[in-house]
Amino acid sequence: MGDRTTPILWHIDVSHYSEKARWALAWKGVEHERRSPPPGGHIAVALWLTRGANYTFPVLTLDGRHIGDSTAIVEALERRYPESPLYPSDPAQRRRALQLEDLFDEELGPDIRLLVWHEFGNDRERFERLVRETAPPPLDKFASPTALYARVYTDLRFRVRKPEAAERARAKVLAMLDKLEDELGDGEYLVGDSFSVADLTAASLFYPLVLPPEAPGGFEDSAAAGFQEFREPLLERPGSKWVAEMFRRHRKPAETASAVA
Repeated sequence: MGDRTTPILWHIDVSHYSEKARWALAWKGVEHERRSPPPGGHIAVALWLTRGANYTFPVLTLDGRHIGDSTAIVEALERRYPESPLYPSDPAQRRRALQLEDLFDEELGPDIRLLVWHEFGNDRERFERLVRETAPPPLDKFASPTALYARVYTDLRFRVRKPEAAERARAKVLAMLDKLEDELGDGEYLVGDSFSVADLTAASLFYPLVLPPEAPGGFEDSAAAGFQEFREPLLERPGSKWVAEMFRRHRKPAETASAVA
């Protein structure tokens, strides 16, 4: 456990928005604590920490402030830890990187999340396996009731049970994969010639599709069958290979002290 000055990341282990925050902390080499409240309990914790400003994770406690939203977290880290910058120094490139961060946050993140949880709702065995592998103790010992609660929660929170919503989400994920490839063209990075917040955001939010080895564990052996059928034909796409390469090349590990709230 760190002292009062140690940053604390309140996160959800399998969340792609949480991965965006974890990656930013790792990129800057920031030693921090991580806390994962029980599933569903994170809403109350987020509301409490941010005094009602945010109701979901990630939330970063930094220098006495509780910062919600992954974009705000990256911005705060950029100011507090300017080394290994994620914002390009060129003003035009910085504007473009922030535009792409917002684009992937808004147009990809919610839809790939909806699709993942929709397919898990149709595959109870794998949903229970995911809970068993990722839930904090002692909930991991009660995978069946915890998975039932998680299915109800994700349905209420994200409306994941509606087939038409899942179909729209599939189309949006494919459209954003097209957009990623169009933006990349023949380049290595989305903006300029170095890794930026645009690359970090796109790769983080696509991680459930690509499942690179450096990404959070839990989905590899338990991804729902329907989602596996959706993702497998896409893994040879240039955009998917780029996501895997960004993780391989730039997902640096950082020391953490984990704790469960």
